[in-house]
Amino acid sequence: MKKWEILNNGRVKEVIKTLLENRGIKTKKEIEEFLNPKLGEVTIESVGIDEKQLKKAIARIKLAIKNKEGIVIFGDYDVDGIAGTAILWETLNFLGAKVMPYIPHRIDEGYGLSIKGIENIKNQYKDLKLIITVDNGIVANTAVDFASAVGIDVLITDHHVKPKKLPGALAIVHTTKLCGAGVAWMLTQELRKNKTHLELVALATVADLVPLKGANRTLLKFGLEELQKTKRIGLLELLKEAGLVRESLGVYEIGHIIAPRLNAMGRLEYAMDSLRLICTTNPKRAGDLARLLGNTNKERQDITLQTVLHAVKRVKNQKSKLKNLLFIVHESYEQGVIGLVAGKLVEEFYRPAIVISKGEKFSKASARSIKGFNMIEFIRSAQEFLLDAGGHPMAAGFTVETAKLPLLQKVLEKKAELLLNKDLLTRSLKIDCELPLYSVDVKLYKSLQELSPFGMGNPEPVFICRGVVVKDVRLVGSEGKHLKLTVGSQKTGVILEGIGFGLGEKKPINIADKIDIVFILDENEWNGEKRLQLKIKDIKISLKNT
Repeated sequence: MKKWEILNNGRVKEVIKTLLENRGIKTKKEIEEFLNPKLGEVTIESVGIDEKQLKKAIARIKLAIKNKEGIVIFGDYDVDGIAGTAILWETLNFLGAKVMPYIPHRIDEGYGLSIKGIENIKNQYKDLKLIITVDNGIVANTAVDFASAVGIDVLITDHHVKPKKLPGALAIVHTTKLCGAGVAWMLTQELRKNKTHLELVALATVADLVPLKGANRTLLKFGLEELQKTKRIGLLELLKEAGLVRESLGVYEIGHIIAPRLNAMGRLEYAMDSLRLICTTNPKRAGDLARLLGNTNKERQDITLQTVLHAVKRVKNQKSKLKNLLFIVHESYEQGVIGLVAGKLVEEFYRPAIVISKGEKFSKASARSIKGFNMIEFIRSAQEFLLDAGGHPMAAGFTVETAKLPLLQKVLEKKAELLLNKDLLTRSLKIDCELPLYSVDVKLYKSLQELSPFGMGNPEPVFICRGVVVKDVRLVGSEGKHLKLTVGSQKTGVILEGIGFGLGEKKPINIADKIDIVFILDENEWNGEKRLQLKIKDIKISLKNT
């Protein structure tokens, strides 16, 4: 059962103003910046990057270019790290640097900058003098100390939450207000002052689920424009493989179709192939890599599904009542999919979830949270049991000695019982405001689109309409999981169609019933004809007469 939470009782005639207020945008200046973002207003100061640290990083990079020193861009193996690595590598390469990109192998080297990773790149690049991290490094204290000891300077660019003790890097370019690729892009702007690579920032911004407000919204808005006209051969081949049209790319296509393909290599194989796809100028290689990514993603989907089914069964088979924290461990779980599995467990049970790939000596964990529960703080509260931990309030990961798993589980479950209450563990459906059916028209739909792109921190507007009459109802989909409705108002005669995905199992709805509906206003295209449609998120039998 979801708790309906109406955010605003604003007037119907001021829907846009109400929606902006709900997103914390109230002053005339804030409204202007939101509706008409300007790329020039994304500055070092506005995103909270330390200018002194940035200047140190710039000076060291310029010195390395001048002296022809070997530079390695050390990225992460997800879309954010891959895109950021491409941005920084292509920029430095353009400036004449002796630079190579490097993505660690998830299984062989683990997450982020590590001693093993440094040893591997030292063996490959004998004249290595500078490592620049992308989307990692902020917790790599031991690795940075090792690099310094062997004569390698380290510059960190990262957006993850800072630990209490920072690494001893030469400079740290950091902010939590952008994705990792966004931080790398800000660094390149100081080096080249050229607004290239925004299409890659857009990919990373959506894929890494950063809030779409302020600088993130601006970078995404302009990045989408660049992505819709990209000439990158690798991306064009990936779009072809996925059956997408470049000119109609949006947040959904990035988050659900493009990003999973780019992420699949790092989850199961080696993420360097995703980086190669983004950067290649060879048409044949681009086609081969696009097919490889597509096939690997299908394999990833199969493995994820099997692991989710296994994990859900284990939760349901627990003899005790459902705990506040889901802590699931198994030796068969692939490290590359445990984050996805944790996310599915949160969806299924609405509990914070930690899923662990159990190893002989060391185990890797990935965690996902619910609203109002800071996962990285929670994990770090048991720091004494962990080898490393990093991430964000909603998603985090850690490494632990396998022998310590039972004790760690006991400690974290006990903490969760104290920290999580019934309110936090109840799903809530946030509703922007009430909207009668007579207000729903094409003009309103177009006005709502001015608030896009939608995503984390700027969700699609959600409305409630009370006391509508069911004119027609049927189950659709292969197993009747979805609910197709036609609803109307007796007072105004307005009639609209709606689709409720996954609502087929709701309490039976009959023709002539009066219901309250929570919905998103959408536009559906069929046989070349566009018409408005309600994407219904929830339904309750109404007590109100229309």
